[in-house]
Amino acid sequence: MTIRVRLMIAFLGVVLATNLLLSLVTIRRVGQVLIEEVQMRVLLDLSAAREVYENHVQGLAQFLEAASLDDSIAAGLQQDDPQQLAQEVRQIYQMDRADMISLLDRTGRVVYRPAGPDQRDGSMADNEVVQRVLATGQPAMGTLLVSREDLVRQGINPALLARWGPDPAKEEAPEDLLEHGMVVAAGVPIRDEQGGLVGVLYGANLLNGRYRIVDTIRDLVFQNQTYEGKDIGTATIFQGDVRISTNVKTEQGRRAIGTRVSPEVARVVLEAGETYAQRAFVVSDWYLSAYEPIRNPDSRIIGALYVGLLEAPYVHRQRLIVVVFLAMVLIAATATIALLWLITKQVLKPIGRVIEMSRRVIGGDLGARVGIRRRGEMGALLRAIDEMADAVAQREEKLKAATRRQIGQSEKLASIGRLAAGVAHEVNNPLTGVLTFAHLLRDKHEASEQDRRDLDLIIRETTRVRDIVRNLLDFARESPSRRQPLDVNGPARQMLTLLRSQKEYRAIRIEEDLAGDLPAVEADQNQLQQVLLNLALNACEAMPDGGVLKIRTARRGGEVIIQISDTGVGIPREHLETIFDPFFTTKPTGKGTGLGLSVSYGIVQQHGGDIEVVSEPGAGSTFTVVLPAMGAPSGEATQAPTGAAGKEPSDE
Repeated sequence: MTIRVRLMIAFLGVVLATNLLLSLVTIRRVGQVLIEEVQMRVLLDLSAAREVYENHVQGLAQFLEAASLDDSIAAGLQQDDPQQLAQEVRQIYQMDRADMISLLDRTGRVVYRPAGPDQRDGSMADNEVVQRVLATGQPAMGTLLVSREDLVRQGINPALLARWGPDPAKEEAPEDLLEHGMVVAAGVPIRDEQGGLVGVLYGANLLNGRYRIVDTIRDLVFQNQTYEGKDIGTATIFQGDVRISTNVKTEQGRRAIGTRVSPEVARVVLEAGETYAQRAFVVSDWYLSAYEPIRNPDSRIIGALYVGLLEAPYVHRQRLIVVVFLAMVLIAATATIALLWLITKQVLKPIGRVIEMSRRVIGGDLGARVGIRRRGEMGALLRAIDEMADAVAQREEKLKAATRRQIGQSEKLASIGRLAAGVAHEVNNPLTGVLTFAHLLRDKHEASEQDRRDLDLIIRETTRVRDIVRNLLDFARESPSRRQPLDVNGPARQMLTLLRSQKEYRAIRIEEDLAGDLPAVEADQNQLQQVLLNLALNACEAMPDGGVLKIRTARRGGEVIIQISDTGVGIPREHLETIFDPFFTTKPTGKGTGLGLSVSYGIVQQHGGDIEVVSEPGAGSTFTVVLPAMGAPSGEATQAPTGAAGKEPSDE
C-alpha cells in the first residue's frame, strides 16, 4: 500500500470522524437549544397562567369589595334587619360572579346565605380567609380546601359535586376527591360610617370540575393552537396530586379529571415546594411541562398549577433541522475528500525521502538527512526535519558528555572513599599501640599523680580518635544489606560522632534530643547511618557562617521519626518538588552530584518509610525521616510532632 493511499485513508478517517463528531455535537446541541428555548417559553407560560389564576381570585375579591360598598348592608347588620340583608345578598348572588356567597357578622357567624340549607345558621370563624379579614380588618383572598358537607352548607349546587367525582375509567376514586373540594375564596370587611368592622362579605368559586380558568389559560396563553387535532398548550389545576380541572385529554378524548401527577413531580412540587420544569409524560403524550405549588393562606401546599406544550411539533421541527444539516455535512465531506485526493498528488511526493530518513535515524544513524530543498511549506517542513535531526544529534552528544562527567566524578569519589578507608585503617594500628602503652604506663606504681592525669588525657583523646576512625571504617565498609531490629538512636549518635570530628563544622552548635523509650525499627544500620549523614552534611553546608544543628528522635503513633533541623538558608519553594530527583542540585559545579537526597529517599522508601520536608527561605529547614515501628498495628493513627520548623537548604 503506497504512502499516498495510506494518507488518503487517514485523511478519509479524519474527515469522517470529524464530520461524525460535528454532526453528533450539533444535533445534540440543536436539540438542547430547542428544548431549552421551549422550556423557557413554558416557564413564561406558567407565569402567565399564574397571572390568569390570580386575576380570577382578585376579580372575585374586587367584585365583593365593590358590593360591600353598599351602605345598606352595613346598616342592615347594625339594625339586625334580616329582610334587608337577605334582599341585598340575594342581589349580589344573582350577579353570578360567585358560586357561594355568605354574609357574616364580626364574629364569623353566618347572618345570611342566598343558597344552602342553613341560610341563617352556622359559623365560618375557622375559615382561613375569614380569619384573616377578622384579624386584620382588610380584604383577604386565597385557595382553600373545603369539605363536601361545608360546600353544601355554603350553597354549592349538589349536582356540581358529581362532576368532580371518580374518573369513569378508574376502578377506584381518590379519597381526597370524595372528601374535599378546592375553591378560590375572598372576603372583604363590612364597615359602619365610623369605619368600624361590623361584618364580612365572603364569596368562593369551586374549582373541581370547573374549566373556566384552565380554558382561559389555553385561550389567552396558547391562543388555541393545535397540532394534528391536539391542543398544543394545556393547563391543569391539581388538588393535591389529582387533576380536578384540566384541558388535558385522555386517549378517549375526555378531560383527564381524576388522574394523578407522576411521583417525581409530586416529590418536587408538593413535598419540596419547588417549581418543576422538565419533559414529562402527561396522561397520554409527552409534554414540555412546568408545575408550581398552590398554597392556602397559611402557606401550606394544597395543590399545583400546571402548563405544558405538546412535544410532538417541536420534535418534528428538530428532525427537519437535523435532516437538512446532515445533507449539508455529507455534501461538504464528499467535496473535501475529492479535493484532498487532488492535493496529495502534488504535496506528498517527498514523503518517501522523509520516511527513509526517519527510519535511518531510528536505527541509530544520527547523520541521516532528507537533503531536499523546496520552496513553500513543504520546503520549510523538510528543513525543519533536518534541523530537528541536527538538534537530536547535538543533544545526544551533550547527554553522552554529561554522562561521562558524572561517571568520572562518581569514580573519583569512590577512589577517594577507598583511599580514605585505607588511611583510616593505617592510622588505626598505631593508635592501638599508643593506647596500649598508655594504659601500661598508667598502671606503673612509680607514676606520679600528675603523670597519671596526663596519661588519662592521652588515653581519653586517643580513644576518641580510635572511635572516630572505627566509625569511619564501619561507614565506608562495603557490606550486603542486612535488616535487623535497631534502635535509631545508635546510628544517630554514630553520625554525630563523625560530624563532630570535622573541623570545618566547629562553628555549628549541635543539639541532641534523643528519646529514650523508642520502639525498634527493622532497618540496615549502615544504610540508615548513610541517610542521616547525608541529611546532616546538607544541613551543615546550608550554614556556612555557623548556626544550630538539631537532631531529634521521637515516637509518633505507630512510627519512629528522626528530625534533622538547621537554621540555614532554607530551600526556595519552587525547588521543594524536585529536591529528591536524581542529579538535581543547586550547588556549584564540583560541589555536589545531585544524588545524595535521591539515594537517601530511595533507602527510606525501601524500608517502608518516607522523608518529610518543611522549609522556609532564610529561616532554615527540617527533614523528618519516618520509619514504621516494629509490632505497630497497620493503620494506627499518627499525630504530627510539635516543634518541626525550617526547611532543607540544599541537596547532595
